[in-house]
Amino acid sequence: MGDKLIDNIVEMQEQKALQQVQEMMDNNVDVMKILSKCKRAMEIVGERYEKGDYFVPQLMMAAEIMTQITDMTKDIAQGKENEEDKSGTIVMGTVEGDIHDIGKGIVNFNLDVNGFQVIDLGEDVTPAKYIEAIKEYEPDVVGMSCLLTVAFDSMKNTIAKIGEAGLRDEVKIMIGGAPINDEICKYTDADDWAEDAVKAVKLAKKWTGV
Repeated sequence: MGDKLIDNIVEMQEQKALQQVQEMMDNNVDVMKILSKCKRAMEIVGERYEKGDYFVPQLMMAAEIMTQITDMTKDIAQGKENEEDKSGTIVMGTVEGDIHDIGKGIVNFNLDVNGFQVIDLGEDVTPAKYIEAIKEYEPDVVGMSCLLTVAFDSMKNTIAKIGEAGLRDEVKIMIGGAPINDEICKYTDADDWAEDAVKAVKLAKKWTGV
């Protein structure tokens, strides 16, 4: 059942994918297992985009499907959760020059259900917008996402600008996205990187002492 979900998302079969998710929830399949399948599908979509097999419309369609799935599963996952007590605040965004939203939604969802307040700045986020958000929300963690390798310099520049604004020591910065690794983390001067939503949650908990 899970593999069919992956195929439906990758092939942009929106209604089939949503129906599959509903059937999995009706059969009491763990929400995190459903999202894991979704993550794999998004990885495949990203790979096809990088190869030139998919284009921006496919990215946007996949992001829309993922948004609907997270909305469906979020209600169940949060069910009886108390929304009043938050573990910390996290500002998230896709860096300037990149419009990819795939993956970030899954990370945001996982952070949210783990008790964090998530401020999503969206895509193509400029350094100035990050700085403004840090001043306004005083987050514990700042997350930067990308799919395109050309965005590495944008991440590096954004983190440098945060430093120039005198805010670097006030936040922990994590980066993520399909092409991110240890080398890129060092290049951008981020505090750490997360290869998936699980690692992102672990980092956030470690940094906030949860």
